[in-house]
Amino acid sequence: MELAVELLAKLLENQAVHISFPELNITPRDLLESASCQALCQIQNILRDDSLSDPECFRQIEEVVRCFETLGSDGGGRHDFG
Repeated sequence: MELAVELLAKLLENQAVHISFPELNITPRDLLESASCQALCQIQNILRDDSLSDPECFRQIEEVVRCFETLGSDGGGRHDFG
């Protein structure tokens, strides 16, 4: 659910402040129920799983984290590579 809130906040941050969002083409409910949002939540859970260790996947993990950063989210502590 945290990811959905982050995505919604990013989506709304560039919208004009009104009682309604006239240019918003999806509802918060649509976002929460979408398959893509569910997939992103699963990926975020993998990235935040501190029990995983796989140095060979570093580049792939970094690319996924960059995608999250573009959306206004992050990979949590898993992205703190020093």
